[in-house]
Amino acid sequence: MRAWGSGRGAFALAWAVLAAVQPTLAQAASLDGAALSVLWGAPFAGLLLSIALLPLVAPGFWHPHFGKVTAFWALAFLLPFAVGFGPGLAGGAVVHALLAEYLPFVLLLTALYTVAGGIYIRGNLHGSPGLNTGLLAIGALLASFMGTTGASMLLIRPLIRANDHRRHRAHVVVFFIFIVSNAGGALTPLGDPPLFLGFLKGVDFFWTLRHIGGHTVLLVVGLLAIFYALDTFYCRQREEPLGRDPTPDTPAIGFEGRINGVLLVAVMGLVLLSGVWTSPVAWDIAGTRVGLPALVRDAGLVGITLLSLWLTPARVHADNQFGWAPMQEVAKLFAGIFLTIIPVIAMLQAGTQGPFAAIVDAVTRPDGTPDPTMYFWATGLLSSFLDNAPTYLVFFNTAGGDPAVLMHTLAPALAAISAGAVFMGANTYIGNAPNLMVKAIAEDRGVAMPSFFAYLLWSVSVLVPLFVLLAWWGFD
Repeated sequence: MRAWGSGRGAFALAWAVLAAVQPTLAQAASLDGAALSVLWGAPFAGLLLSIALLPLVAPGFWHPHFGKVTAFWALAFLLPFAVGFGPGLAGGAVVHALLAEYLPFVLLLTALYTVAGGIYIRGNLHGSPGLNTGLLAIGALLASFMGTTGASMLLIRPLIRANDHRRHRAHVVVFFIFIVSNAGGALTPLGDPPLFLGFLKGVDFFWTLRHIGGHTVLLVVGLLAIFYALDTFYCRQREEPLGRDPTPDTPAIGFEGRINGVLLVAVMGLVLLSGVWTSPVAWDIAGTRVGLPALVRDAGLVGITLLSLWLTPARVHADNQFGWAPMQEVAKLFAGIFLTIIPVIAMLQAGTQGPFAAIVDAVTRPDGTPDPTMYFWATGLLSSFLDNAPTYLVFFNTAGGDPAVLMHTLAPALAAISAGAVFMGANTYIGNAPNLMVKAIAEDRGVAMPSFFAYLLWSVSVLVPLFVLLAWWGFD
């Protein structure tokens, strides 16, 4: 994968537009989604389909050129939009997407990725059904506090080392993706990108813990039970040991890079502080309000990232095989996603007056109230094949987009949207960013991971029945 500077793509494009239209940005009017054609959503759909299909059908083209593909779709939206609606409106929408949504999102992911990459778990555990299940349970707990990305990067290598003497290991990684890379991150905004976007929109920090905590426990416990039974079967009936454990034993299990544990707590504190601290101090940047709490949070996340890189011993990064390629890919792709989703969100906010009235009708009861069950399945289905963060935004806005109303009057709908986005991001490799990261690390360690469709068969067989149970249980 090429260096960060070679893939500026949508980032450079966004700032070029900003520079060109800066004098008129502050006067830009709000975007009326009811006046837009559904064709304005084509660049967003094209980018997401590119992310889903090109790595499968043209991996040799995708991996070196995904930044250019992202820039193409961003241009396909921005240039016609600036011509049709004026540079002021286009530039104002771009600035809002970058400052209010993209930058906070990618700075949190970068901090969690860096801090987790600076912690190395030393030692060699010996994989068994009990130990593997315990590691998955620990990962599920950690995921809500250090993010699914952070917990996945911290634990996937020790888990693979613990099972490197076994022939059947792919199922261990598959359930790791189900539990640690997805379901475990449902309790706080730190856990999964969709919930952090909701937090940025005004959803209380502990709202999801109160409203889908029970659903999360039911799903995780169910997955752990299924995994334990399956792993026991492999060990007792089908396991063909490879022989001597290739990883040498060490006197004790330990941690290196412990300073990153302190930095992880600092990340959690900054995010929580920005949600509870109110301040009248704010700056208007091209029509987008940037408050002091958000500025302190984002500056603090940058500082923590730099501190982690400075304080972490080089041998820890080497042992973890820490590199920037996965984070670069996520940052570049999401720059394009957050730009091309601008007209989609506006059209959904128009409700039944907009071009996506059919979607609104599908998740709305005859009396006009949201149908939580339909929101759960609709959000989950799109999260499975697109990406759960923008999908969450789409349905958050479909339900009205007002966090005060969604947290109280329409709480069942927001709970269903949150659960669908987080839980069903596990259905495919492309549903959540850590899924592909974990798959790549496992394959690099010699694990024969399922193909895209074989993995889909795993999720349909294991996850979907549990989702049916959750939908039957309902949301409140």
